[in-house]
Amino acid sequence: MLSLLELAEALQAECRPQDSARTTRVSCVSSVRNASAASLVFAEGQSTFEEALASAAAAVLVTPELAACAGSSTKPLLVLAQPRLAFARAWRLLGAAGEARGVHPTALVGAGAQIDKDVSIGPYAVVGERVRIGERTKIDAGCVVADGVKIGADCRLFPRVVIYGGVELQDRVVVHAGCVLGSDGFGYVCDAETGAYTQFPQQGTLVLEDDVEIGANTTIDRGALEETRIGRGTKLDNLVHIGHNVRVGRNVVMAAQTGISGSSAVGDGAILGGQVGIGEHAEVGEGVILGGGAGVLSKKKLRGAGMVFWGRPAQPLRDYLKGLAMVSRLTRKAKD
Repeated sequence: MLSLLELAEALQAECRPQDSARTTRVSCVSSVRNASAASLVFAEGQSTFEEALASAAAAVLVTPELAACAGSSTKPLLVLAQPRLAFARAWRLLGAAGEARGVHPTALVGAGAQIDKDVSIGPYAVVGERVRIGERTKIDAGCVVADGVKIGADCRLFPRVVIYGGVELQDRVVVHAGCVLGSDGFGYVCDAETGAYTQFPQQGTLVLEDDVEIGANTTIDRGALEETRIGRGTKLDNLVHIGHNVRVGRNVVMAAQTGISGSSAVGDGAILGGQVGIGEHAEVGEGVILGGGAGVLSKKKLRGAGMVFWGRPAQPLRDYLKGLAMVSRLTRKAKD
């Protein structure tokens, strides 16, 4: 539970009226309909704001323009430019404030592990030797963190996450249940005489930069000889697979069941819909948008910030729609 003053400072918001900042306390976020006396809600429109003012909520996140319409209401307001964004941040702050800390008696922690203050390690978790875990990080039940892993501050590993040796997670990384980070890439050398396959060395690493979030049951392979890297602020959905040596830029959004083959690159701010497939050594440029099910051929380069590509193989949306229209016309002619 936090006071409005603590929330206002953390969210860089103005509290109105000021005398409510210390006395009003909040323990959770909720919808306006389900609000309780300890809830924080938000409003972005006039009708929602009126409902929020009439609700049981402890306080309302609101824009300066709407705050000016509060009239005679005495409901505490946290005033700032982006209420929805602040609502999401408040949810994390309130969740962290109520979490228990410490190492569970059934957890196994290896020799030489460096664990900073307020870290939580859950039941039956395994933390290997020489692991470093930053302040306020929470590792849930059944996680396995192998030798030499580095985890920054304010990270969260949900149950049964597996992190292979040498992987690095920077600050505020969130990894959902069942993920495997740093497994061997799918790289083999074929014997030209016998046809037998021998694994190529997979001894690189994986780096997840600040504020990366990884959905449940996603797998990301380590680099073969160098590294796989996921840029700051990138968000991956459930059931995504990223191969070895892939470089994903900053603030990329990637929907479920997307697969990226080895040594490909995705630029900053790109958006990938569900079930996108990208071949090896391909490049998706900054700000490119790939529609659901799009397929990028190996070594193909798609560039142009804001451009939308669709289809298999992926092509500019206008060309893709022209192709569909042509097929439709040919089908009608065949029927005639």
